[in-house]
Parts: sequence; C-alpha cells; structure tokens
Amino acid sequence: MRCSYSISILAITAAMLAGSVWAKLPAPSDEAKEKAALAAAKTAWSDKVSAYQTCQSMNRVADSYRKTAKAAGKPASAPVATPACADPGPFVPPVAAAAPVAPAAPVAPAAAEAAKATPKK
Repeated sequence: MRCSYSISILAITAAMLAGSVWAKLPAPSDEAKEKAALAAAKTAWSDKVSAYQTCQSMNRVADSYRKTAKAAGKPASAPVATPACADPGPFVPPVAAAAPVAPAAPVAPAAAEAAKATPKK
C-alpha cells in the first residue's frame, strides 16, 4: 500500500513539472530588447578593452625581457613584427532603433479636388 502511494505522488509531481516545461514565455518588450542590445555592446567593448590591455602588457613584458637580457650580456632575439595594439576608445552606446516614420499626408484632399474637377452629368 505504501509503495503505490509514493508512486502516485511521484506521478503527480512529474505531471506538474512537465506542464511547466512546455509553457511559453512572453515575447520581450522593446525596452528589454534595448537593454539586451546595450548589455551586448558593453560586453563586446569590454572584451576589446581587455584585449588591448593584454596586448600592452605583453609588449611591456617583452621589452623588459630584452632590456634585462641586454644588461646581463645575454643575446636576446629581435622583436617580432606584430600588429599594433588597437585602442577601442571610450564606450559609445549603440544607436537606438530608427524612430517610426510619420504617416504620409492624408489622401482625402487630393481625392476631393479630383472630384471637383470631374464634370457631373
């Protein structure tokens, strides 16, 4: 008897969880989409800043190594030609979506003028 009770509790719990798995979330609002785009832009900029700082650090370490080796009288290899470190500059938020275009002028005045121009029988 006890075993069937625990099986039914387990089945009920599984059924409740299965229903919540198939539930759909509402579509994100425009504000949420803008916040997500801003967060993605900040993350991309942050990655560029990190790469720039890493590049500068590697250059400083290589220069220090060459200077120390030269002072100790040891041979140091010549610097290898690498691309310059690219400074990403300050963070600039992405441009917001284009503002909605204003509707065109109403067509009714043109239609009224056309009706006046047509002769009536």
